[in-house]
Amino acid sequence: MYDVQLILLIAIFFITSVISVITGSTSLITVPVMLQFGIEPRTALATNMLALTFMSIGGTLPFLGKKLIDYNRLPIIIFLTILGSIIGALLVLVIPSQSMPVIISILMIVVTIFSIANRNAGVISTIENPSVIVEIGGYIATFVLGVYGGFFSGGYVTMLTAVYVSLFGMTFVQAVANTKLINIFSSLIATIIFLTQGIVDYKLGIILSITMFIGGIVGSKVALKLNNIWLRRIFITTVIVLGLKTLLDFPALG
Repeated sequence: MYDVQLILLIAIFFITSVISVITGSTSLITVPVMLQFGIEPRTALATNMLALTFMSIGGTLPFLGKKLIDYNRLPIIIFLTILGSIIGALLVLVIPSQSMPVIISILMIVVTIFSIANRNAGVISTIENPSVIVEIGGYIATFVLGVYGGFFSGGYVTMLTAVYVSLFGMTFVQAVANTKLINIFSSLIATIIFLTQGIVDYKLGIILSITMFIGGIVGSKVALKLNNIWLRRIFITTVIVLGLKTLLDFPALG
């Protein structure tokens, strides 16, 4: 890779990591960029997953001690995420990733419709009031999205944020804090599997990991300064834009 390409890649990964701490969908931008620079698809997915792990660690640190993490649900959520991520990462080895964009787009459109229809979702916390059925639904969604997160991760945190806002009754800042922590486990498990398969570009991965670690810290500090109404606006706008972009790009990827 040429020096100019590497500098561009670092800049794109940094900016994306700062913004996507709030919005998620990091891989919908970073993976296509890596493919444009001629990186082999599986290597791009695997190397990106390594960088995502460090972004999630950096993004989690500013939230610690802020009373935003849902420690009561955390053990079950982490277990389901790890199990799902193992399955998803193994699927990378046998299923082509080209079929995923249309699914992501549809899910993002559903997320947008729900968010617009429920004005208080993510603004007012109802974290103590979900019914048993809704609670179970949140856990099932965590597992299913864990499979997807281990497979590709594009839109994973975005959809997980929407699930925690809608089913667990979290505010957006609570959902962002919890999904950042959970994504450490999702990305790490997938990364370990990819490392054992030898498809991670170590040199590029280390550079991008440092870049996204710093970007994650910066992004989380920005998120803590914004109120939930602004976080909701940023989230919905980004979901609409990325959903449409991914859907429009689908014919070219097929």
